[in-house]
Amino acid sequence: MSYQINKGINRPIEFKGLKAQYIGYLGGGLVVLLVLFAILYLVGFAVYLCVPIVGGLGGLLFYKVFALSHKYGEHGLMKRNARRYLPDHLKFNSRKLFYEKRSTNIPDIQS
Repeated sequence: MSYQINKGINRPIEFKGLKAQYIGYLGGGLVVLLVLFAILYLVGFAVYLCVPIVGGLGGLLFYKVFALSHKYGEHGLMKRNARRYLPDHLKFNSRKLFYEKRSTNIPDIQS
């Protein structure tokens, strides 16, 4: 009896070129498009209008998600969004922080 070894351990999830969280973005977008189609149909739009609208938005969704996946990769989009929370600059009212002697917990190293 032979066993197949899983060689995909610690590798990111990938499906048809989409990496990591972009698979979820695409799935969520498709669910939203399905709900949009149902709402348009229930409101009274003709099926001949609903299908091109949802189909066009679906094509746009695929294009944008694949473009984001290729541009930012597995973690790049999260890193780009995290930059928003970094401060532009730090402001100090005094230089006391830099001139104080080290705390007593850290031993002085003398050569």
